[in-house]
Amino acid sequence: MKENNHSVVVIDDEESMRDSCRLILEKDGFLTETAEDGEKGLEKVKEMKPEIALVDLKMPGIGGLDVIEKIKEISPDTVPIVITGYATVESAVEAMKRGAYDFLPKPFTPEQLRVIIKRGLEKIKLFREAESLRKEKKLIEENFITMVSHQLRSPLVAIAQYFEVMLSGSVGEMSKEHKDMLSKARNRVESLLELINDWLDAARIDKGQLVEKFKQVSLHALLKKQIEFLQPVAEKNKINLEIEPPTGKSTIRGHEETLEQAFANLMNNAVKYNKPNGSVTISFREKDDCIITDIKDTGVGIEKKHIPQLFNQFFRVNRSEGKQGKGSGLGLSISKKIIDAHSGRIDVSSTPGKGSTFSVTLPKYKKTKE
Repeated sequence: MKENNHSVVVIDDEESMRDSCRLILEKDGFLTETAEDGEKGLEKVKEMKPEIALVDLKMPGIGGLDVIEKIKEISPDTVPIVITGYATVESAVEAMKRGAYDFLPKPFTPEQLRVIIKRGLEKIKLFREAESLRKEKKLIEENFITMVSHQLRSPLVAIAQYFEVMLSGSVGEMSKEHKDMLSKARNRVESLLELINDWLDAARIDKGQLVEKFKQVSLHALLKKQIEFLQPVAEKNKINLEIEPPTGKSTIRGHEETLEQAFANLMNNAVKYNKPNGSVTISFREKDDCIITDIKDTGVGIEKKHIPQLFNQFFRVNRSEGKQGKGSGLGLSISKKIIDAHSGRIDVSSTPGKGSTFSVTLPKYKKTKE
């Protein structure tokens, strides 16, 4: 017998079944342990952390379904496989719901056992490969973010500062032509910095990390604050900004800073692509267990064919009426990523020449038991 470095625990109250499985598996090189009931089987799982656990459904004491659930708690990487002489569709479905990977009805042949064990090992292999790729991808992303932050962004910030010093006249007078050239260079550097900052924002949004920082947030208060920030720009563009009070509570559970960013992007666009003497109106409505925030503008609107692509990274609509504007093309993508992380969604309705409405749906705040 040649060791194959794989381990299996057989949990069954029938001694003959335990012994036959052990003999077959040991012959194929598996490190095999057996247990006559669920309690002893869980002790073996805790001790060994086996790759595969063969679990009988009908056992005294702890039942097979409960054993499967506890195995997933004790050793999440272990693959449970049900072996039973009481195989039914209902029992198979219930076992899968509890965490079983496969189902082998008794009696079975040595070859059938080998086949199902092989399938379990293939699942483990695929999972480990996927996990390895996920970790590698995360490491690449983290390294790339670090590189962008320090090796690209920092020099550009320094260059922009030098341009400001030179344009201020602190290092001596220069001709109008030289000032114009430096101003254009500074503007290009600032655009590149905006793109880098937006990309870093998008790359750093992690749903798991956001959820850990969720708290009770008032959408009405949050949006009133954003209106105050945006008011000078709106006045400059002769845009009327208003927010309608909610009919009920506008409270959600979320990450306040990123929600501010998501709504700021949407509201900035509503002002930027509006018309002189136009308006931006924010209102709230409730539907089921959600709060919907409508941001309605009287701007240039968006053609229907462009709406499905609006939230793609770097996508920008070719606006009419001189409303192209500057930007990285990442604002809406970042907003959607933030709203998605809050288990919400953004819907868009628009009529070219008449305006657009961006509707943000977010789950209501619910008190959780401490």
